[in-house]
Amino acid sequence: MQVVVDIPDQYLVDYTVQEIIHYLKLYTALLMFQNGQLSAGAACEFAEIDRYTFLSACKRHHIAVVDYDEQEIDDDLKRLSARMTHADRG
Repeated sequence: MQVVVDIPDQYLVDYTVQEIIHYLKLYTALLMFQNGQLSAGAACEFAEIDRYTFLSACKRHHIAVVDYDEQEIDDDLKRLSARMTHADRG
């Protein structure tokens, strides 16, 4: 699919067309990832960037890559503790 976006010249003074395209894809991918519309892998593919670059962008824009709530963290810690205790006995 091709999308045409009309951006006034005054906002393009410091950017090339390729840079604008890159940023539009990146920020759209970040927003869609943040909203749960894309996985991290799909967001990388959408933005045409590698995973490290995408995760770095998430960090810069304060987008959680792992979205655990407090209860999920507690549950995981309990499971891990139980496994470690079981492993020590076995």
